Amino acid sequence: MSSLLREEMQRVLFRPEKQRLVEFIEIEEPTHGRHFLCSGTKKSHTKRSSIQECYRRTEVWPLQDLTLVDGRDPDVDDPCFLLHFDKVRTVTAVSCSAKYSFVRALVVLSDQHCQMSLNLRNFDWAYIKPTSFYSNRGDCVVLTQICFYAFNLVCLSMCPVPLDA
Repeated sequence: MSSLLREEMQRVLFRPEKQRLVEFIEIEEPTHGRHFLCSGTKKSHTKRSSIQECYRRTEVWPLQDLTLVDGRDPDVDDPCFLLHFDKVRTVTAVSCSAKYSFVRALVVLSDQHCQMSLNLRNFDWAYIKPTSFYSNRGDCVVLTQICFYAFNLVCLSMCPVPLDA
């Protein structure tokens, strides 16, 4: 489903502007219909799109104007984050995983197209910037890391502990 959605958004919103859709997430908005936050290349914009009967851009923000991305609290599974442009825009993704996936894409776009490091606050860095052992493959790597840590915990919990020390 998401690949069909990606192709359709690329065709309708990005190709006419000679841009390429890099990442998108579904976000919650108070108005009726499905809404998406998209990032694309060429002009390096972040877009808020609304889908009801057709695709249309409702807001466009240049990535160069993004001064801070605030994840609010890295210790809580919260899909909400703040984008600091000329004013602060609150974005609520449909999941925390979608939030991190989108922020990873923004980091890559900022590094590639703005030649500057994106200012991030209140994110769990293990999910944003993978270690050198892992490549940047997104959520599959995160899931693999979690499974690896859980397996280690199970193995450690099964080890006998000497009581006379």
